[in-house]
Amino acid sequence: MKSSDIKAVHRFLGTYLIAEGALMALCLIPALHFGDGTELPITLSAMFTLAIGVLLRQRYKAFHTIEDRRIAYLLVVMIWVVMSLFATLPFLTTGSTTSFTAAWFESMSGVTSCGATVFPEVGSLPASVLLWRSMTQWFGGYGIVLIVLALTPRLGINKFALYSAEASGADNAGRNTVRTVVTVRRTLAVYLMLTLAFIVALYLSGMQLWDAVNLTFTNISSGGFSVNTDSIASVTPLQQYILAAAMFFSGMNFTMLFLLFTFRWKQLGHKFDQLRAYIAVYLLAAAFVTIGLHWHSGIAWGDSIRLGVVQTVSALTTTGSVVADYTLWWTPLTFLLLMLAISGGMAGSTSGGLKIMRVLILLRNARAILRNRLHPNVVNPVRLNGKPISGHLANNVMVIFIVFGASLMLGVMGLMLCGVNPSESIGASVGCLTGYGPGLGASGGFGSYAHFPPAALWFSSFLMLMGRLECMTLIVLLLPRFWRR
Repeated sequence: MKSSDIKAVHRFLGTYLIAEGALMALCLIPALHFGDGTELPITLSAMFTLAIGVLLRQRYKAFHTIEDRRIAYLLVVMIWVVMSLFATLPFLTTGSTTSFTAAWFESMSGVTSCGATVFPEVGSLPASVLLWRSMTQWFGGYGIVLIVLALTPRLGINKFALYSAEASGADNAGRNTVRTVVTVRRTLAVYLMLTLAFIVALYLSGMQLWDAVNLTFTNISSGGFSVNTDSIASVTPLQQYILAAAMFFSGMNFTMLFLLFTFRWKQLGHKFDQLRAYIAVYLLAAAFVTIGLHWHSGIAWGDSIRLGVVQTVSALTTTGSVVADYTLWWTPLTFLLLMLAISGGMAGSTSGGLKIMRVLILLRNARAILRNRLHPNVVNPVRLNGKPISGHLANNVMVIFIVFGASLMLGVMGLMLCGVNPSESIGASVGCLTGYGPGLGASGGFGSYAHFPPAALWFSSFLMLMGRLECMTLIVLLLPRFWRR
């Protein structure tokens, strides 16, 4: 590893900190508008972040190229960690919390668009801090690295390496740098368009602009933070359905959405297997939850449908917005929601989890193996979108499934060792690793992670980072073999 590559990493980190400082400065708008008294702390936080960013960029301005492709993986992890570190400043300087551990947990949850929170009374936070929480989820949900890739075409590093390290669940953009940048820019355009569309839709439905902006930021990013302590339970039924639509779109493949919105349907070909599976899983799960709420809990059909539609899409897309305390529902319904969070939405979306495409490949691979047992001499290839997939891809999916499952079990064990009870350990491990956020018990529903011991909060933060980078990017850095020439 060359020292020039490490210095170039510092330069790139400076670029990201400058962007983060500029976004932080935007929080002055609600601070001034609502007069919450946080103007000075927010100004100091933004100026400090900008100053460090400018200092790093100027100090290492001569080092603008990274030659070692492996550094891309290191850079991605460092970007998430460093930006989460500086994201703690608004929480600490405004007095929202005096605990660095709590501030770190909240900022990591925001930047990774997880949605778990340590604030039991979110509504009491200053307006500037509420906007900062929403903004961290908005730019973190799409992907910090991907946004900069879209805006800086002359970045001196292998763009496909960054793209694959940041968005390993996304579509393969190809190893062509130009194609990678084009793909990222197209998906960013869709992200911006959806954000604007749902802000307008919520505003036209009667919601205050302040709430519309914050809730759109956190739901279109599959984040789940809210400006209300009861998440989205207090908004009108119409607004809940609008937010459910935002979550549904956030769980779809953004490249597919771009082609659909620009009427380039021929380019889609027959790439609808993942979409069909996504819609089918959602409809079946929503129907099961709706029927369960009506027949088992005696809730009226109208409310059962609304709760089933909204809470199911929140779980499937790992958004984590809560329309009712699902921990009090019939146990099979709560279990189903956790299973949906593990599955996640479509690859190439803002949702977390394993992704529907991988689950689909895994199931079809299992079917092919069973058929081979019955008919050993017949070739049964695993097909996706009508075409056979390579054995390499099938093996990769199997490895990711095994690593994810092992990480989930280790997460449960780690939280129990930190003093968390078994049921909450399971819920928190699923919530943090998948990016769903809420768990079980006191940390589920309208609850928070405020009662977790400091060690559990730090471990949960690690699970959030690991889940956001889909385990593999973080694990590969820990392998000595990866760093050998």
